[in-house]
Amino acid sequence: MPETYRILDEAAFDKLRDARADGPAALREALAGRKRRSSLLPEDRRLFFVAADHPARGALGVRDDAMAMADRYDLLDRLALALSRPGVDGVLGTPDIIDDLALLGVLDDKLIVGSMNRGGLRGASFEMDDRFTGYDIDSMVRDGIDFAKTLLRVNLSDAGTVSTLEANARAVDDAAAASLPIMLEPFMSEWKDGRIVNDLSADAVITSIAIASGLGNSSGSTWMKLPVVPEMERVMAATTMPTLLLGGEPNGDQEAVYARWADALALPGVRGLVVGRTLLYPADGDVSAAVDTAARLVHTPS
Repeated sequence: MPETYRILDEAAFDKLRDARADGPAALREALAGRKRRSSLLPEDRRLFFVAADHPARGALGVRDDAMAMADRYDLLDRLALALSRPGVDGVLGTPDIIDDLALLGVLDDKLIVGSMNRGGLRGASFEMDDRFTGYDIDSMVRDGIDFAKTLLRVNLSDAGTVSTLEANARAVDDAAAASLPIMLEPFMSEWKDGRIVNDLSADAVITSIAIASGLGNSSGSTWMKLPVVPEMERVMAATTMPTLLLGGEPNGDQEAVYARWADALALPGVRGLVVGRTLLYPADGDVSAAVDTAARLVHTPS
């Protein structure tokens, strides 16, 4: 990141390292002491989250740089910068990311979304067995996390899918019992040339929504996190659940990506965006401008 974007200095990182070396008490204090929002939804009832849960799945690449997210200090600085921009409601991450941000003191008045399952490591033979290795509902309640998130890739030819389905169902059960909102990110997926590929056709996304919607003993806490695909009107007609749009891979013409987001954000049921690498690692390097553009798309009345 260019030096002009730095908002965390070495003293902040020294303090972070010392706090981690001292043990969990400092982290518990940071999480318990953060200033929390009074309600989930702001006045316009829309939400914008930056996401950083890719590293825990071994997915560190952005465009042609396979290790773009490997520098944790650079990633934290980009996240802190994004969280400082107006219109950013919060952050989605695995416990390691959220704990770092809490210890850095940048989560006041922000919503935290806890990522639950990262066991299906990218490129692994067991990738479809995406068992929960991150947060669980009890730990999110303990830490004051505001929202849960799961990834639900459904591969009809891979038996690993069934354990992922069951784990997601139990997470929905627990979230409903705790009155904690939980967003499910469903895909129909398949193996192609040794890697998992998500089917981004409208029919496949609609099918994934139907499967995800039926999980658990109550849908009272369930949200959807869905890709922006062709025929989004049909996709959004498939669910009554509040929906956040995911940003997708950071490739292609950025202005065209923004235009697709804007069109999808205007559809009934869509409540906002959850975007990670596209905004944290924009092609032109201007994190503030990318985040500000997305914030305006979410929070500016149409």
